[in-house]
Amino acid sequence: MSASLSHADARAVLDAGLAHAAEIGQPMNVAVVDDGGHLVAFARMDGAIKASIDISTRKAVTSVLMAAPTAALTPLVQPGAELYGLEQTAGGMVAFGGGIPLVRDGVLVGAVGVSAGSVEQDVSVAEAAVAALPG
Repeated sequence: MSASLSHADARAVLDAGLAHAAEIGQPMNVAVVDDGGHLVAFARMDGAIKASIDISTRKAVTSVLMAAPTAALTPLVQPGAELYGLEQTAGGMVAFGGGIPLVRDGVLVGAVGVSAGSVEQDVSVAEAAVAALPG
């Protein structure tokens, strides 16, 4: 299996995220980016809020740029914390849950970003999406 993220891989991740969002009854925006932060697959479910189109994509990009889940950044960007102000860099990073790296064989190949529910719902859908990354 290649270390890069193919469109088929991205679609598997996207489809798993959409399926979990439908299962929990929360329309979502789901973005899948490659290791350079470039969009490979995206879907906006019927009823998902439009503002979250951009937020989901930024979560995925942030996760790639930081090589970390966006939820892990939340405590680091609070006033007085080490990375305070991070959200203002790189075109606007997102530092709350819903972005998770896609890692295959220890190599970062991309990330998924999910937005339109609560942070807990966004993370749950992103986790389901990540779990579907072909090995």
